[in-house]
Amino acid sequence: MSGYASPAGQQPTQTYDSAFLKACRREPVPHTPVWFMRQAGRSLPEYRKVREGVPMLESCMRPELVTEITLQPVRRHHVDAAIYFSDIVVPLKAIGLDLDIKPGVGPVVAEPIRTRADLARLRDLTPDDVSYVTEAIGLLTSELGATPLIGFAGAPFTLASYLVEGGPSRTYENAKAMMYGDPELWADLLDRLADITAAFLKVQIEAGASAVQLFDSWVGALAPADYRRSVMPASAKVFDAVAGYGVPRIHFGVGTGELLNLMGEAGADVVGVDWRIPLDEAVHRVGPGKALQGNLDPTVLFTDKDTVEAKAQEVLDAAAGLEGHVFNLGHGVMPHTDPDALTRLVDYVHTSTAR
Repeated sequence: MSGYASPAGQQPTQTYDSAFLKACRREPVPHTPVWFMRQAGRSLPEYRKVREGVPMLESCMRPELVTEITLQPVRRHHVDAAIYFSDIVVPLKAIGLDLDIKPGVGPVVAEPIRTRADLARLRDLTPDDVSYVTEAIGLLTSELGATPLIGFAGAPFTLASYLVEGGPSRTYENAKAMMYGDPELWADLLDRLADITAAFLKVQIEAGASAVQLFDSWVGALAPADYRRSVMPASAKVFDAVAGYGVPRIHFGVGTGELLNLMGEAGADVVGVDWRIPLDEAVHRVGPGKALQGNLDPTVLFTDKDTVEAKAQEVLDAAAGLEGHVFNLGHGVMPHTDPDALTRLVDYVHTSTAR
């Protein structure tokens, strides 16, 4: 176990006093911790080299490859946390759904979930289904030492949107039609996905993850009333299921400015904020008792060093009054980002916030 005191009273391990976990717990930190969503990925030439010829889903099932990819940004950028290399559809693949990740497209589901009979295909996830995750996290935590590992999963709404649409969508017309037109089927679908997601996170925590992040990437497509009624119960079920482990729980979505208070209410300890709202405004929407994560616009990294630092400082200034702040981008690292720009950004945040 790594980085937390378990319900059985196990002593905190070496990651417990890391800047990242302290910030998540809203405790004083030696410097503002930094990590990046998609920090392990296409922006790194070493990633492209080890992934060459290996399909995405297969790469997620090879423990030694997962370990290497997860460690790459820690070595290069000196970030304060690693995030487990995987994909949000891995648990769905693990329970036998016919899906694939197509380059340039994203997850594609052969037979979308559209009827009550289709729910039978969503069986429970067991640790044996994802034994490669347990193995990879064991390898990782021994390599990472005092650097925390963040586990992650896709949130029920985002998983449901892929399953119902059959792939990526800009309008979510089929998913929303089910949500509005057959609310009982929708609720049962999200409840089933909440159980699968919680089981996937439990495997990661029990293997040694020090924190977990729930990605609700597409939930910004919803109005607050629809989120509260049709999505929040499932997300809350996931957070409740892992609450007993004592690890920080992060909740992130894109375009969720109008949902921030509800996303915090769903049970997260840390709420991720995209770049559309400054952190000093976001804190009023989220409310007290939560740390915030974010929120530099990822495209800023395509500018010069002085501009990156000036924009990063705006984020740090806006975060000055927060109870806890984890510096991150407002979404994932973009594939054509210069890795050196990320390394310089980490150094700037560390240096300028050193206490």
